[in-house]
Amino acid sequence: MTRPLFLDHHSTTPLDPRAFEAMRPFFEAAFGNPHSADHAYGWEAEAAVEAARRDVAALIGARPGEIVFTSGATESNNLAIRGAAARLPEGRRHLVASAIEHPCVAAVMDLLEGRGFPVTRVMPDRDGIVSAEAVAAAIRPETGLVSVMAANHEIGTLQPIGDIGAVTRPRGIVFHSDAAQAAGKVPLAVEPAGVDLLSLSAHKMYGPKGIGALYVRRGVGLEPLFAGGGQERGLRSGTVPAPLAVGFGAAARIARAEMAEEADRLRGLRDRLLDRLSAAIPGVAVNGSLTARLPHNLDLRLPGVVAVDLIHALKDRVAISAGSACASASLEPSPVLRAIGLSDEEALASIRIGLGRWTSAEDVDRAAAAIAEAWAALTGQACRVEFEA
Repeated sequence: MTRPLFLDHHSTTPLDPRAFEAMRPFFEAAFGNPHSADHAYGWEAEAAVEAARRDVAALIGARPGEIVFTSGATESNNLAIRGAAARLPEGRRHLVASAIEHPCVAAVMDLLEGRGFPVTRVMPDRDGIVSAEAVAAAIRPETGLVSVMAANHEIGTLQPIGDIGAVTRPRGIVFHSDAAQAAGKVPLAVEPAGVDLLSLSAHKMYGPKGIGALYVRRGVGLEPLFAGGGQERGLRSGTVPAPLAVGFGAAARIARAEMAEEADRLRGLRDRLLDRLSAAIPGVAVNGSLTARLPHNLDLRLPGVVAVDLIHALKDRVAISAGSACASASLEPSPVLRAIGLSDEEALASIRIGLGRWTSAEDVDRAAAAIAEAWAALTGQACRVEFEA
C-alpha cells in the first residue's frame, strides 16, 4: 500500500535516523538502569542520561540541573501548572492563561478553577497573538502564575514570551510557557525571556515518543504530581528511560545545529505551497499572522468545504489535519480559531498543514495539486493545478 504524503508535523514528527542510532545501544548491551549506583551498567546509563540533559538544556539556554525529564509535554504542563499552583501562597492564587492554549493546559486551568483558583483567560488579537499588554491588563495584585505558550499548536503563531516575561518577572509571578511546538523550530532562550517553567516534547522535534522535559528555573518551587523514588530532583519519580533520553538529547543537538538552515528551507516551501494553493483555489485565506509564525506551519480556510470532508477525500494522498491531534475527532469548531474571531463556518473550513524535515519542493507541488483537486471535487468548481516551476 502506498502511504499518503505526511504533512501533519505538528501532531508528531518521524524519528530522525541519527537519533535512532544514538538510542540503539541503550536498547541492547547498554541496558542499565541510570539510577543503579553500584555498578558499571548503571554508571553507563547515568552518564548517557546526563549527556542528554546537557543537550536539552543547551537547546533552550538552560543549566543542565534545571531540566527534569518527564513522559512528554502533557505531563510537563501538568507538573508545571499544578505543581506551581500548589505552592502559591494565600493571596497569590489568581492564574492567567491565554485563550488559545493546548487542550492539556486549558484542561488544567479548568481543573484548578474548579478547585478555587480564579482564572483569567486572555484573548489573542485577530493575528493570533497574545500581547504582553493584554497579559499585563489581566494581572491582579493576587496573580501568582501566568501561562502563555511559545507557539500555537494550530495556527503556528509565535507568542511574545520575552515581552510577557518582562511583565511577570518584576512582579514575582511564576511564568510558564508550553514550548512543545516551538522547541527545535525557532530559537528559545529561557533566561533572557524571563521564563520560569518551560515544557518540551521530544516527538515534536524528531525525537522519540514517550519522553519530554520541564525546565524549572533554579529557585522555583513545585509540588510533585506523584510520590516515588525521588528521581529528577524529587520532582518526577520513576526510572528515567535512558534510550528515550538519549534520543531526546540527540534530537536537541541536531535541532540546535541545523535549526536556522532548516527554518529557512521550510519557510520557502511553506510560501511555495501557499502561492500554489492561492493560485488554484479562489478565496483561500491564512489563519493568523504569516510573519510571527512557525516556519513550517500553514493554517488555511478554504471556501465552500468542511475541513473533515476535504481531509477524508485526501486520505490516500496527503495526511493533514483540522487542528490539534488531541481534538482531531471532534466536529466542534476549534477554540483557537473562534478566539481569533472566525465564524463557526470559517473555523470548520480550516485545515492545518505542517511541513517537515524531509518535505521536498516536489512534495509541496504534489500536495497543492491534491488539495486543489479535492476542493474542486467537493465544491463542483474548477481549479487550476498547473504550476510554474
